[in-house]
Amino acid sequence: MKYMLLINAGSVEDQGCEPGEWMTFDKEVREAGVFVSGESLADLVTATAVRVGADGARTVTDGPFAETREVLGGFYVIDVPDLDVALDWAARCPGARGAGSVVVRPIADF
Repeated sequence: MKYMLLINAGSVEDQGCEPGEWMTFDKEVREAGVFVSGESLADLVTATAVRVGADGARTVTDGPFAETREVLGGFYVIDVPDLDVALDWAARCPGARGAGSVVVRPIADF
């Protein structure tokens, strides 16, 4: 089953990990054969939000700028047998340390 690991980073000071740890985790996921896809996202200041009103009018703004200390920093999609294995991989992810978190979501199979 495929799961998305959504990596929510706290502030830069509270990351709790070094770049080398990310490279190690990435290598482990790939070598274990569970890697499907993954990307690191550019800085939040480059984000753009699009909203469409009931009248169909599009509004484009900088953002999102939610009142939160966590910011979606990237993701992995992994293919593992079950949720327990996905949670094990999430716990190994450097993004789960410090002020960060990793949200695990199953990918819908239509």
